[in-house]
Amino acid sequence: MSAGHRLGISTAVLVVALIVLGIVLAIVAGRYLQRPISLWGTVMTTEDDPRRQSPILDVRVTAEYEKAPASVATDFLGLFRLPLNRGIRQGEPITLLFQHQGYEPFELKGVVSDKLYLIHMTPLESERDEVPVQAQSVVSNVFVRYSIENVTSVNIGTGIKTFEVENRGNVPCNHAPLCSPDGKWQASLGSASLDAGQGNVFQNARASCIAGPCPFSRIEKDDFAHGGRYISVSVLNWSDTVTYLFQAEVFQQQVADIVRELYPVIFGRALNFTLPAGARGPSLEAEMGGTNIVFPLGPSPLLSWATCNVREEKDQSKSYRCELKPGFRFP
Repeated sequence: MSAGHRLGISTAVLVVALIVLGIVLAIVAGRYLQRPISLWGTVMTTEDDPRRQSPILDVRVTAEYEKAPASVATDFLGLFRLPLNRGIRQGEPITLLFQHQGYEPFELKGVVSDKLYLIHMTPLESERDEVPVQAQSVVSNVFVRYSIENVTSVNIGTGIKTFEVENRGNVPCNHAPLCSPDGKWQASLGSASLDAGQGNVFQNARASCIAGPCPFSRIEKDDFAHGGRYISVSVLNWSDTVTYLFQAEVFQQQVADIVRELYPVIFGRALNFTLPAGARGPSLEAEMGGTNIVFPLGPSPLLSWATCNVREEKDQSKSYRCELKPGFRFP
C-alpha cells in the first residue's frame, strides 16, 4: 500500500471521528440548554437600615412569559425558588409579579438569568400606622419565658461486693475447658454483679484484686465500665484462690423543669428570638398601659398586638418573628 493511499485512509478516519465528536457535542449542548431553569430570590420589607429588612412570608411570586405562567410562595425567610417550564432559556424576556395582601404589588421586567433576586416590598398605606405616635399603645419590657427539662444525677450511695475465684495453682491444663492465657495451667472463672435499683444507675465502677496470687488472674469480661443499672464482671484465675473487690457509686437521676428567660432582639417593628429544642410552655411577657401581661405562645401564636410566624429548624429549635400590628409601637 502506497504512502498516499495510507494518508487518504487516515484523513477519512479523522474526518469521521470529527463528525461523530460534533454530533456528541451537539447532543450534550442540546440537553444542557433544555435543562429546566429555576429563579432564586428573597423578598424583604423596604427599609434603609439592613437590620430592619424583615423577610416577608407568603408573598405570591408569579412568572409571566410565553409559556404557561409559574407561581410559588415565599417561606419564613422570604425565600422563593421558581422553576420555569422546560425549554425556557436564559436571555428570554420575563415578567415577575410579587403580591401580598399587606404590601403594594411589585412588578419586575427583565430577562431570564441565574442572578439572585433581592426584592423589597412596601406596606400598603392602610397597613401603615396612621395613628399619631402619642396615641399608639406602647409595648415595652418584652421578654420570653419558657421551661426546659433538666436531668441531674445525685450520688445516693455506693454499691460494693467482694467475691472469690477459687482455683488450685500449678495444675497442668491438659486440654481442660479453661486454661491460663498461655494454655499451660488449669484455670477457673468467677463473676459478680450489682443492681443499682429502680431509677438508679452506677457510675465510676471498678474491679480490683485484693487478696491471693493476684498477678495470675485478670478481668476476662468487663460489663461495668459503661455504667447503668446492672453491672457485672468476670475474672479468670489460673493459680490459687483470689479475692476481688467490685464497687461503684450509685446515682439517682432527678428530672426537674427549669424556667428560663430571654430578651428578644427588636429592630424597627420586628421582634425576633429563638427557642432551643425541648423548650416547653413558651410565653411572651410585655408591659402595656403600665400592666405586665403574659401572652402564651402556642404552635401558631396569636397576639392582639403582633403577627407572629414560627419556623422549626433542622435541630428542632424554633425561630420566632413577630411584626407589630397598626396602633402599636415599641418604645
